[in-house]
Amino acid sequence: MKISDIKTYPVWVGSRNQFIVKVETDEGIYGLGEAGVSGRELAVQGAIKHYREFLIGKDPMRIGALWQEMYRSAYFEGGRVLTGAIAAIDIALYDIAGKALGVPVYQLLGGKHRDFVPGFATTGARSGPQLIEDVKLLMASGWNVIRTVPDHPDHADDPNLFEPRESIPLTAKWLVKVREEVGTEPVLGIDYHHRLSVAEAASFCQRMPSGTLDFIEEPIRDETPEAYEALRKMVDVPFAIGEEISSKWGFLPYIERNITNFARIDVCNTGGLTEAMKIAGWAEAHYIDLMPHNPLGPICTAASVHMAAAVTNFAWLEVRSSPTERLGFDDSELFPVQLKLAGSRYPVPNTPGLGVDFNEELASRQSLKLWEAPHLHRRDGSYTNW
Repeated sequence: MKISDIKTYPVWVGSRNQFIVKVETDEGIYGLGEAGVSGRELAVQGAIKHYREFLIGKDPMRIGALWQEMYRSAYFEGGRVLTGAIAAIDIALYDIAGKALGVPVYQLLGGKHRDFVPGFATTGARSGPQLIEDVKLLMASGWNVIRTVPDHPDHADDPNLFEPRESIPLTAKWLVKVREEVGTEPVLGIDYHHRLSVAEAASFCQRMPSGTLDFIEEPIRDETPEAYEALRKMVDVPFAIGEEISSKWGFLPYIERNITNFARIDVCNTGGLTEAMKIAGWAEAHYIDLMPHNPLGPICTAASVHMAAAVTNFAWLEVRSSPTERLGFDDSELFPVQLKLAGSRYPVPNTPGLGVDFNEELASRQSLKLWEAPHLHRRDGSYTNW
C-alpha cells in the first residue's frame, strides 16, 4: 500500500474554519486528519503541499518514520505551523492503519484503558447570577467538571477592549459566589487564555479562598517556563498548561520541572498521535494527567478520544457542545459519521480507524473564510493577548 494523494479542505464550520486533511492510498483506503492552527490555515496548507511532494509513493504504515522525515527534512524544524501540518497527516495515517488492520486507532496505541472518556464543559455566562445558573444546569445534566471564562466590566461599545485589572476583581468575586453556591462537589476551573502577567495572575488567585478553583488554565503565555515557576511560588491553584506547546521539546521544562499539573496536549497541534503519546508517557512518569485541548471538530475529538482511551494518566477532555455552549463545530451534514456524546462523556468506539467520516463533496464546494481571532487591546491602545 502506497500514499497516492494528500488533499486539504479548509472549511467554515460553526464560527471558524476547520482544516481537514485526507490522505489517500492506491488501495482505496483513506485517512482523515485535522490541523489545529486556527486562523493560519493558509500557512498550514502551504506546509502540507511541501510534505506531499515527498510523501506520495511512501508506505503509510511507517507512521513513526514518516513523522521523523517530515520533522527533520528541513533545516528549520518544528514550530506550530509545521507541527500542525504534521499532526493532520499523522492522524490520517493512524486512521488508514486502523482501517487496513480492521481495528480502532487506540489498539495501535496499546489498547484501551477505559470504556468511556469523561469530558468537561464550559459555561456560557461569564459572571453574575447567570453564571451560577449555568453551573447548576451543567451539574444537573451530569457534568461534574466545569470550566469558566473571565469576565470584564461592560465594554459593549468596544468589544475588543480587555483590561486585566478590571477583569480580575469581577471574575474572582463571582467564582467565590459560585463555589459558595454549589459546594465542594464539582471540579471548578477557569481558562484565562494567557491574558495575564505573572503579577496579575497571582493577584487573581490570591483574591479567592484556597479551594475555590481546582485548576487555572493558561493564565500566562508559555514561552518562558521561568515565569510560570515564579507564579507557582505565589499561588496554590493547580496549573493546566500546554495547548500552545507544539512538541515534546516544548513540554520538556513543564514536565521535568513540575510546572504543570495537567498537560493540555493538543493532538492536532502537537505533532499528532505519534508525538502526543510520547508526551503522555513522559507525563505519566511525573504523575501528571492529560487534559487535552479540543477546540476544533469531530476529527480532533476522535483522535483525542483514542489517545485518552490508550493512556492511563487521563483526567478530562475538553468538550465544546453542552447545555451551556453550542458552537456548531460538530456539523452533522459535513460529518455524517462522528463520535457522539453520551451525557458528559464519549463512549470509546470499536469501529476501525478513527470512527469519523466527512462529506468530501460538500467540503469541496466550500471555500476558506479568512478569520482572525479578536485583536484585543487595552484602554491606552496597546495590544494584548486574546
